[in-house]
Amino acid sequence: MDREDPPPPPAQKARSGAKDVARLAGVSTATVSRVLNKSVQVDPATRQKVLDAAAKLRYVPHGAARMLRSHRSMMMGAIVPSFDYALYARTTSALQQRLDARGYALVLAEHHYDLAAETRIAGQLVERGVDAFVLVGLDHEQALFSLLEDYGRPYVLTWGVDPSRRHPSIGFDNRAATYQVGRHLIALGHRRIGLLSAPLEGNDRARTRGEGLRAALAEAGLALDARHVAHAPISLPAAEEGMNRLLAAPERPTAVVATNDVFAVGAMMACRKAGLRIPQDISITGVDNTDLGATQTPGLTSVATPITEIGRAAADQLAARLEGQPFEPFQEYPVQLVHRGSTGAPAAAPAPSGRAGRAGTGGRNSRPA
Repeated sequence: MDREDPPPPPAQKARSGAKDVARLAGVSTATVSRVLNKSVQVDPATRQKVLDAAAKLRYVPHGAARMLRSHRSMMMGAIVPSFDYALYARTTSALQQRLDARGYALVLAEHHYDLAAETRIAGQLVERGVDAFVLVGLDHEQALFSLLEDYGRPYVLTWGVDPSRRHPSIGFDNRAATYQVGRHLIALGHRRIGLLSAPLEGNDRARTRGEGLRAALAEAGLALDARHVAHAPISLPAAEEGMNRLLAAPERPTAVVATNDVFAVGAMMACRKAGLRIPQDISITGVDNTDLGATQTPGLTSVATPITEIGRAAADQLAARLEGQPFEPFQEYPVQLVHRGSTGAPAAAPAPSGRAGRAGTGGRNSRPA
Protein backbone atom coordinates (compact mmCIF):
# COMPACT_ATOMS: atom_id res chain seq x y z
CA MET A 1 0.00 0.00 0.00
CA ASP A 2 1.46 3.34 -1.05
CA ARG A 3 2.08 5.82 1.72
CA GLU A 4 0.56 9.23 1.20
CA ASP A 5 2.56 12.35 1.86
CA PRO A 6 1.29 14.26 4.88
CA PRO A 7 -0.81 17.30 4.04
CA PRO A 8 1.07 20.58 4.01
CA PRO A 9 0.69 22.73 7.13
CA PRO A 10 -1.98 25.39 6.85
CA ALA A 11 -0.71 28.67 5.57
CA GLN A 12 -0.03 31.09 8.40
CA LYS A 13 -2.20 34.15 8.26
CA ALA A 14 -0.23 37.29 7.52
CA ARG A 15 0.36 39.30 10.68
CA SER A 16 -1.23 42.73 10.73
CA GLY A 17 1.18 45.62 11.07
CA ALA A 18 1.11 49.21 12.23
CA LYS A 19 0.46 50.33 8.63
CA ASP A 20 -2.70 48.19 8.53
CA VAL A 21 -3.92 49.74 11.77
CA ALA A 22 -3.14 53.23 10.48
CA ARG A 23 -4.99 52.58 7.22
CA LEU A 24 -8.09 51.25 8.99
CA ALA A 25 -8.12 54.09 11.53
CA GLY A 26 -7.39 56.75 8.92
CA VAL A 27 -4.30 58.06 10.72
CA SER A 28 -0.53 58.00 10.26
CA THR A 29 1.71 55.22 11.53
CA ALA A 30 3.32 57.79 13.85
CA THR A 31 -0.07 58.36 15.47
CA VAL A 32 -0.53 54.60 15.88
CA SER A 33 2.86 54.45 17.59
CA ARG A 34 2.00 57.31 19.95
CA VAL A 35 -1.31 55.71 20.91
CA LEU A 36 0.10 52.24 21.52
CA ASN A 37 2.99 53.69 23.51
CA LYS A 38 0.36 55.56 25.59
CA SER A 39 1.63 59.01 24.68
CA VAL A 40 -0.40 61.91 26.06
CA GLN A 41 -0.10 63.76 22.74
CA VAL A 42 -3.15 62.13 21.11
CA ASP A 43 -6.70 63.40 21.51
CA PRO A 44 -9.19 60.91 22.99
CA ALA A 45 -11.26 60.46 19.82
CA THR A 46 -8.24 59.62 17.70
CA ARG A 47 -6.87 57.36 20.40
CA GLN A 48 -10.12 55.39 20.46
CA LYS A 49 -10.14 55.00 16.65
CA VAL A 50 -6.64 53.54 16.77
CA LEU A 51 -7.47 51.20 19.65
CA ASP A 52 -10.61 50.00 17.87
CA ALA A 53 -8.66 49.35 14.66
CA ALA A 54 -5.91 47.50 16.54
CA ALA A 55 -8.50 45.33 18.30
CA LYS A 56 -10.30 44.55 15.05
CA LEU A 57 -7.03 43.52 13.37
CA ARG A 58 -5.79 41.76 16.53
CA TYR A 59 -2.62 43.77 16.22
CA VAL A 60 0.07 43.36 18.90
CA PRO A 61 3.27 45.45 18.58
CA HIS A 62 6.45 43.44 18.08
CA GLY A 63 8.15 43.78 21.44
CA ALA A 64 11.67 42.85 20.33
CA ALA A 65 11.62 45.29 17.44
CA ARG A 66 10.29 48.08 19.64
CA MET A 67 13.00 47.34 22.21
CA LEU A 68 15.72 47.63 19.53
CA ARG A 69 14.36 51.01 18.44
CA SER A 70 13.83 52.48 21.91
CA HIS A 71 16.47 50.54 23.90
CA ARG A 72 13.70 49.82 26.39
CA SER A 73 11.54 46.76 26.94
CA MET A 74 8.73 48.58 28.82
CA MET A 75 9.04 45.84 31.45
CA MET A 76 9.72 46.35 35.14
CA GLY A 77 10.71 43.67 37.60
CA ALA A 78 9.53 43.22 41.18
CA ILE A 79 11.52 40.76 43.29
CA VAL A 80 9.68 40.03 46.55
CA PRO A 81 10.62 37.78 49.47
CA SER A 82 7.63 35.45 49.05
CA PHE A 83 4.40 35.15 47.08
CA ASP A 84 2.86 33.39 50.10
CA TYR A 85 2.64 36.61 52.09
CA ALA A 86 -0.57 38.37 51.07
CA LEU A 87 0.73 41.88 51.79
CA TYR A 88 3.35 41.63 49.06
CA ALA A 89 0.61 40.49 46.70
CA ARG A 90 -1.45 43.59 47.54
CA THR A 91 1.51 45.90 47.02
CA THR A 92 2.47 44.29 43.71
CA SER A 93 -1.16 44.39 42.56
CA ALA A 94 -1.21 48.16 43.12
CA LEU A 95 2.18 48.38 41.39
CA GLN A 96 0.97 46.40 38.38
CA GLN A 97 -2.21 48.43 37.95
CA ARG A 98 -0.29 51.70 38.03
CA LEU A 99 2.36 50.40 35.61
CA ASP A 100 -0.28 49.10 33.21
CA ALA A 101 -1.89 52.52 33.10
CA ARG A 102 1.48 53.96 32.11
CA GLY A 103 2.18 51.37 29.42
CA TYR A 104 4.56 49.08 31.32
CA ALA A 105 4.40 45.36 32.01
CA LEU A 106 5.43 43.79 35.32
CA VAL A 107 7.64 40.71 35.76
CA LEU A 108 7.49 39.04 39.21
CA ALA A 109 10.02 36.87 41.03
CA GLU A 110 10.62 35.77 44.64
CA HIS A 111 13.82 35.05 46.57
CA HIS A 112 12.56 33.46 49.83
CA TYR A 113 14.69 35.79 52.00
CA ASP A 114 17.85 34.53 50.25
CA LEU A 115 19.73 37.70 49.27
CA ALA A 116 22.21 35.85 47.08
CA ALA A 117 19.28 34.37 45.15
CA GLU A 118 17.84 37.88 44.79
CA THR A 119 21.06 39.07 43.15
CA ARG A 120 21.11 36.08 40.80
CA ILE A 121 17.47 36.59 39.79
CA ALA A 122 18.07 40.28 39.14
CA GLY A 123 20.91 39.34 36.80
CA GLN A 124 18.62 36.98 34.89
CA LEU A 125 16.01 39.70 34.50
CA VAL A 126 18.61 42.22 33.36
CA GLU A 127 19.68 39.71 30.68
CA ARG A 128 16.06 39.60 29.49
CA GLY A 129 15.86 43.34 29.13
CA VAL A 130 13.92 44.38 32.24
CA ASP A 131 14.19 48.18 32.48
CA ALA A 132 13.89 48.84 36.23
CA PHE A 133 13.40 47.06 39.54
CA VAL A 134 11.22 47.23 42.64
CA LEU A 135 12.90 45.61 45.65
CA VAL A 136 11.50 44.91 49.12
CA GLY A 137 13.21 46.09 52.28
CA LEU A 138 16.59 47.62 52.98
CA ASP A 139 18.68 44.44 53.32
CA HIS A 140 20.37 43.57 50.01
CA GLU A 141 23.77 42.41 48.80
CA GLN A 142 26.14 45.11 47.62
CA ALA A 143 26.59 42.94 44.53
CA LEU A 144 22.94 43.60 43.64
CA PHE A 145 23.38 47.37 43.72
CA SER A 146 26.61 47.10 41.72
CA LEU A 147 24.87 44.97 39.09
CA LEU A 148 21.97 47.39 38.64
CA GLU A 149 24.24 50.43 38.57
CA ASP A 150 26.66 48.81 36.07
CA TYR A 151 23.79 48.11 33.67
CA GLY A 152 22.05 51.43 34.25
CA ARG A 153 18.89 49.89 35.71
CA PRO A 154 16.95 52.21 38.04
CA TYR A 155 15.64 50.60 41.22
CA VAL A 156 13.66 51.58 44.28
CA LEU A 157 13.57 49.96 47.71
CA THR A 158 10.15 49.56 49.32
CA TRP A 159 8.65 48.87 52.77
CA GLY A 160 11.30 51.04 54.39
CA VAL A 161 13.22 54.28 53.86
CA ASP A 162 17.00 54.10 53.61
CA PRO A 163 18.35 56.10 56.59
CA SER A 164 21.64 56.70 54.75
CA ARG A 165 19.77 58.23 51.78
CA ARG A 166 22.01 56.26 49.42
CA HIS A 167 19.27 54.20 47.75
CA PRO A 168 15.93 55.56 46.47
CA SER A 169 13.24 54.17 48.74
CA ILE A 170 9.54 54.33 49.55
CA GLY A 171 8.03 53.08 52.79
CA PHE A 172 7.53 53.86 56.45
CA ASP A 173 9.30 53.63 59.80
CA ASN A 174 8.94 49.97 60.82
CA ARG A 175 10.54 50.71 64.17
CA ALA A 176 7.92 53.36 64.95
CA ALA A 177 5.10 50.92 64.21
CA THR A 178 5.96 48.55 67.05
CA TYR A 179 7.12 51.40 69.25
CA GLN A 180 3.55 52.72 69.17
CA VAL A 181 2.16 49.26 69.95
CA GLY A 182 4.59 48.84 72.84
CA ARG A 183 3.62 52.20 74.36
CA HIS A 184 -0.06 51.29 74.03
CA LEU A 185 0.41 48.04 75.94
CA ILE A 186 2.59 49.64 78.61
CA ALA A 187 -0.02 52.37 79.10
CA LEU A 188 -2.62 49.64 79.69
CA GLY A 189 -0.46 48.29 82.52
CA HIS A 190 1.38 45.40 80.84
CA ARG A 191 4.91 44.69 82.04
CA ARG A 192 5.55 41.20 80.62
CA ILE A 193 5.27 41.72 76.87
CA GLY A 194 6.27 39.07 74.36
CA LEU A 195 7.34 39.26 70.71
CA LEU A 196 6.26 36.96 67.87
CA SER A 197 8.38 37.70 64.81
CA ALA A 198 9.66 36.45 61.48
CA PRO A 199 13.29 35.23 61.38
CA LEU A 200 15.74 38.15 61.24
CA GLU A 201 18.19 37.01 58.56
CA GLY A 202 17.76 39.01 55.37
CA ASN A 203 14.69 40.72 56.84
CA ASP A 204 15.24 44.27 58.06
CA ARG A 205 11.48 44.72 58.64
CA ALA A 206 11.44 41.97 61.29
CA ARG A 207 14.62 43.31 62.86
CA THR A 208 13.50 46.92 63.14
CA ARG A 209 10.02 45.99 64.35
CA GLY A 210 11.67 44.08 67.19
CA GLU A 211 13.83 47.12 67.90
CA GLY A 212 10.74 49.32 68.14
CA LEU A 213 9.22 47.19 70.89
CA ARG A 214 12.51 47.06 72.78
CA ALA A 215 12.78 50.86 72.59
CA ALA A 216 9.30 51.33 74.06
CA LEU A 217 10.08 48.89 76.87
CA ALA A 218 13.44 50.51 77.63
CA GLU A 219 11.81 53.94 77.84
CA ALA A 220 9.53 52.54 80.56
CA GLY A 221 12.42 50.89 82.42
CA LEU A 222 11.48 47.42 81.14
CA ALA A 223 13.22 44.81 79.00
CA LEU A 224 12.18 42.08 76.60
CA ASP A 225 12.76 38.70 78.23
CA ALA A 226 14.52 36.37 75.77
CA ARG A 227 12.18 33.59 76.90
CA HIS A 228 9.27 35.68 75.64
CA VAL A 229 10.53 35.93 72.05
CA ALA A 230 9.57 33.44 69.31
CA HIS A 231 10.52 33.47 65.63
CA ALA A 232 8.56 31.63 62.95
CA PRO A 233 7.96 31.65 59.18
CA ILE A 234 5.07 33.84 58.07
CA SER A 235 2.09 31.50 58.10
CA LEU A 236 -0.86 30.85 60.40
CA PRO A 237 0.26 27.34 61.47
CA ALA A 238 3.81 28.53 62.18
CA ALA A 239 2.48 31.53 64.09
CA GLU A 240 0.23 29.29 66.17
CA GLU A 241 3.18 27.04 67.00
CA GLY A 242 5.33 30.04 67.92
CA MET A 243 2.61 31.38 70.19
CA ASN A 244 2.35 28.02 71.92
CA ARG A 245 6.04 28.36 72.82
CA LEU A 246 5.36 31.75 74.38
CA LEU A 247 2.40 30.41 76.35
CA ALA A 248 4.59 27.62 77.69
CA ALA A 249 7.33 30.03 78.82
CA PRO A 250 7.92 30.74 82.52
CA GLU A 251 5.77 33.65 83.66
CA ARG A 252 4.13 33.82 80.26
CA PRO A 253 3.57 37.27 78.76
CA THR A 254 0.38 39.13 79.54
CA ALA A 255 0.54 40.70 76.08
CA VAL A 256 2.20 39.76 72.79
CA VAL A 257 3.30 42.03 69.95
CA ALA A 258 3.14 40.18 66.65
CA THR A 259 5.18 41.83 63.88
CA ASN A 260 2.39 41.34 61.35
CA ASP A 261 -1.29 40.43 61.33
CA VAL A 262 -0.69 36.86 60.16
CA PHE A 263 1.34 36.22 63.30
CA ALA A 264 -1.25 38.00 65.43
CA VAL A 265 -4.16 35.92 64.12
CA GLY A 266 -2.13 32.71 64.52
CA ALA A 267 -1.43 33.81 68.09
CA MET A 268 -5.14 34.38 68.70
CA MET A 269 -5.88 30.88 67.39
CA ALA A 270 -3.37 29.39 69.84
CA CYS A 271 -4.84 31.34 72.75
CA ARG A 272 -8.37 30.19 71.99
CA LYS A 273 -7.26 26.56 71.83
CA ALA A 274 -5.49 27.03 75.17
CA GLY A 275 -8.71 28.36 76.73
CA LEU A 276 -7.40 31.91 77.12
CA ARG A 277 -9.74 34.84 76.64
CA ILE A 278 -8.65 37.83 74.54
CA PRO A 279 -8.09 40.41 75.98
CA GLN A 280 -9.18 39.41 79.50
CA ASP A 281 -6.37 36.84 79.90
CA ILE A 282 -3.92 38.03 77.26
CA SER A 283 -3.67 40.94 74.81
CA ILE A 284 -2.57 40.47 71.19
CA THR A 285 -1.50 43.14 68.70
CA GLY A 286 -0.42 43.09 65.06
CA VAL A 287 1.06 45.29 62.36
CA ASP A 288 -0.39 46.17 58.92
CA ASN A 289 -4.11 46.44 59.83
CA THR A 290 -5.33 43.87 57.31
CA ASP A 291 -8.80 42.50 56.73
CA LEU A 292 -7.59 39.25 58.31
CA GLY A 293 -7.17 40.96 61.67
CA ALA A 294 -10.14 43.30 61.40
CA THR A 295 -12.59 40.41 60.94
CA GLN A 296 -11.46 38.51 64.04
CA THR A 297 -13.53 38.38 67.22
CA PRO A 298 -12.47 40.45 69.02
CA GLY A 299 -11.05 42.67 66.29
CA LEU A 300 -7.28 42.92 66.21
CA THR A 301 -5.53 46.05 67.46
CA SER A 302 -2.98 46.73 64.75
CA VAL A 303 -0.90 49.40 63.03
CA ALA A 304 -2.15 50.63 59.65
CA THR A 305 0.66 50.70 57.09
CA PRO A 306 0.64 52.06 53.48
CA ILE A 307 0.36 48.72 51.69
CA THR A 308 -1.09 49.90 48.37
CA GLU A 309 0.36 53.41 48.46
CA ILE A 310 3.86 51.91 48.34
CA GLY A 311 3.09 50.02 45.13
CA ARG A 312 1.60 53.02 43.36
CA ALA A 313 4.40 55.34 44.41
CA ALA A 314 7.07 52.85 43.29
CA ALA A 315 5.48 52.62 39.85
CA ASP A 316 5.31 56.40 39.51
CA GLN A 317 8.90 56.90 40.62
CA LEU A 318 10.43 54.35 38.26
CA ALA A 319 8.32 55.46 35.29
CA ALA A 320 9.38 59.05 35.92
CA ARG A 321 13.05 58.08 36.06
CA LEU A 322 12.86 56.06 32.85
CA GLU A 323 11.05 58.89 31.09
CA GLY A 324 13.44 61.60 32.31
CA GLN A 325 10.82 63.27 34.51
CA PRO A 326 11.33 64.81 37.98
CA PHE A 327 10.84 62.39 40.88
CA GLU A 328 11.06 62.27 44.65
CA PRO A 329 13.71 59.66 45.59
CA PHE A 330 12.63 59.23 49.22
CA GLN A 331 9.00 58.96 50.32
CA GLU A 332 8.04 58.15 53.90
CA TYR A 333 4.41 57.50 54.80
CA PRO A 334 2.89 57.72 58.29
CA VAL A 335 1.61 54.75 60.26
CA GLN A 336 -1.26 54.78 62.73
CA LEU A 337 -2.29 52.54 65.60
CA VAL A 338 -5.85 51.25 65.14
CA HIS A 339 -7.47 50.32 68.45
CA ARG A 340 -9.81 47.32 68.52
CA GLY A 341 -10.89 44.75 71.06
CA SER A 342 -7.82 42.50 71.29
CA THR A 343 -6.03 44.64 73.88
CA GLY A 344 -6.95 45.50 77.46
CA ALA A 345 -5.46 45.83 80.90
CA PRO A 346 -3.73 42.73 82.35
CA ALA A 347 -5.96 40.76 84.70
CA ALA A 348 -3.91 41.59 87.78
CA ALA A 349 -3.67 45.34 87.12
CA PRO A 350 -6.38 48.00 87.06
CA ALA A 351 -7.01 49.77 83.78
CA PRO A 352 -5.19 53.14 83.72
CA SER A 353 -7.31 56.23 83.39
CA GLY A 354 -6.90 59.68 81.93
CA ARG A 355 -4.00 60.77 79.85
CA ALA A 356 -1.70 57.91 80.86
CA GLY A 357 -4.05 55.40 79.23
CA ARG A 358 -3.72 56.95 75.78
CA ALA A 359 -1.06 55.24 73.68
CA GLY A 360 1.24 57.33 71.57
CA THR A 361 0.31 60.71 73.13
CA GLY A 362 3.70 61.56 74.55
CA GLY A 363 7.38 60.83 74.23
CA ARG A 364 9.75 61.83 71.47
CA ASN A 365 9.04 58.80 69.27
CA SER A 366 5.29 58.52 69.72
CA ARG A 367 4.28 60.34 66.54
CA PRO A 368 3.42 58.28 63.44
CA ALA A 369 6.38 57.32 61.27
